Amino acid sequence: MFSDLLNAQLDIGLGHPILWREIVGNVFGLASALLGMNRKVMAWPIGIIGNVLLFTVFLGGVFWTPQDLDLWGQAGRQVFFAAVSVYGWIRWWQYRHRTQSDRGVQPRLATAKERVFLVVAAAVGWVVFYFVLTALGSWGPASDAWILIGSILATYGMARGWVEFWLVWIAVDAVGVPLLVMGGFYPSAIMYALYGLNALVGFLLWRRSARRQEMPPTDEVVEEDVAAPTPAQS
Repeated sequence: MFSDLLNAQLDIGLGHPILWREIVGNVFGLASALLGMNRKVMAWPIGIIGNVLLFTVFLGGVFWTPQDLDLWGQAGRQVFFAAVSVYGWIRWWQYRHRTQSDRGVQPRLATAKERVFLVVAAAVGWVVFYFVLTALGSWGPASDAWILIGSILATYGMARGWVEFWLVWIAVDAVGVPLLVMGGFYPSAIMYALYGLNALVGFLLWRRSARRQEMPPTDEVVEEDVAAPTPAQS
């Protein structure tokens, strides 16, 4: 029964059938993205379930898939996702209980030092992963390497509450959609497009929340100024 569920397919006339586990894994991923946009702690464990399912999808030569392609970067991405998600889960859970809030994090803009870290880590990580994925025989190693390092940095930025992590996600999705379409991973390509739209909305929402947090309490200051007597009144 487990084997039948694992290998269940849907044929919609695209040249090869689609695995249901690819569809279900991406649904979990989209649910995680939506929960993350709303800063809910459950985004992390739900995302991990999707990571496990998609790991088997992108290693088509190991876990049989209709595409029979090994995207080692996409598969490795799921492993790193799961590892960083544990960190994010713990961090958001601690914040929620410490603040007695229903949210897992307070968004903020990354500092100049943190932005430099993102840029340097992205450049170094892309070079390293490109050579690793090429040696492993990954299909489309240049794009795959960027998706891998970008996804790691975006997930880490989400755990830290950096608003800029959404921009990294948009850059990842812009590369991921054409790569997955060419590889025949159509449900994943559609989900990447939806992730891109979700990332744009998430960026706007998180930036607004961060700006509200940084604004001084002007209303309280005005009330105090009005209530306080002037020297002439006293």
